[in-house]
Amino acid sequence: MNKLVLILLAIFLPPVAVFLKSGAGKDLLINILLCILFYVPGIIHALWVCTK
Repeated sequence: MNKLVLILLAIFLPPVAVFLKSGAGKDLLINILLCILFYVPGIIHALWVCTK
């Protein structure tokens, strides 16, 4: 998938971007928990997952 699209999704819909990059696994669960607790750490985690 295009990296630019993943980065834009990571900013606006972090769990969707993580799901598209790594599937349904521990990264998705971590990202959902981060987005529920605090939205900004969820964005940072999604950007990290999508760019690694």
